[in-house]
Amino acid sequence: MKYLLIFLVVLVIFIISITLGAKNDQIVTFNYLLAQGDFRVSTLLASLFGAGFILGWVICGLFWLRMRLALSHARRKIKRLEAQYVPANSVTTARDKSVVKE
Repeated sequence: MKYLLIFLVVLVIFIISITLGAKNDQIVTFNYLLAQGDFRVSTLLASLFGAGFILGWVICGLFWLRMRLALSHARRKIKRLEAQYVPANSVTTARDKSVVKE
């Protein structure tokens, strides 16, 4: 449900940007770091929106990957600590626990 709402919000933003871009056919001069170019407002709007969207997904993907690696490392560490804490040969049963209580 959450992903559906996110998808709908992105779709609405994309549709609004296309609508605004279709009505603006004027040419603007865009100065970027290395050069300068003349673009239609609609083309500039769509390309910058797409670049921002892709950059956002890449950054979120890197954070997600970092968290997955940290989780994997933590699970490995927990397994190693559990193996040290409970020896593999000592198996306790319910009967053994009742003997200890008496």
